[in-house]
Amino acid sequence: MRLAAFTNLDLPQFLDTLISLTTAFVLGTAIGAERQWRQRTAGLRTAALVAVGAAAFVDIGMRLNGNASAVQVLAYVVSGVGFLGAGVIMKEGLNIRGLNTAATLWGSAAAGGAAGADLIGEAVTIAAFVLIANTALRPLVDLINRQPLDEATTEATYDIRVNVSADEMPVVRTALLDQLEAKSYAVRQTAVQEQAEEALELAVTLAGSTARAADLDAIVKTIEALPGVEHASWAMRTAD
Repeated sequence: MRLAAFTNLDLPQFLDTLISLTTAFVLGTAIGAERQWRQRTAGLRTAALVAVGAAAFVDIGMRLNGNASAVQVLAYVVSGVGFLGAGVIMKEGLNIRGLNTAATLWGSAAAGGAAGADLIGEAVTIAAFVLIANTALRPLVDLINRQPLDEATTEATYDIRVNVSADEMPVVRTALLDQLEAKSYAVRQTAVQEQAEEALELAVTLAGSTARAADLDAIVKTIEALPGVEHASWAMRTAD
């Protein structure tokens, strides 16, 4: 009686699988080492395992049913890694962290999938581009981030806040909305919160993603001069 495991053992195909998995492991390790060096959420082991896992599934699909099966497996790998990447994305206040790490995991899976499909050259190329994006582009990102923000071109969310007495709230709100309309700024939403006894805060969020600082300064100065207004200000936030 011969065991199926030994019957199905094909040395040339086994060596082909070994080469694919080894390539995926090396490339995933290279991608993950850069992430580990920068102390990111998904580091060396995660990237290596994603690459090896993608390569293994694609290679098994090819062994069982040829290229057609490998293509189907690749589609599931893309979906599965998407869910895995979602696990490393975190929201901290107004900031979102982990998007680059999630994209890097996708790159690792792409390199692993190519290795599993015996596209060794393509796998190396994909890994190289992932590494270039995470290293060579960093100085360019820092250069852009150091540039002063231009309110007229930067897409952001603009808020105007006014501390006003409860008695004067209706008048001040109407005046603020009229000022914004005169400057052609649409309003997304307004909210009123109680700050203290007989004191309220009016918060207005603009619908547009760009605005001129001079316009908002003029509006705030006008509103601040109204009776019952203790303080008025505006702020821009580039994350929502």
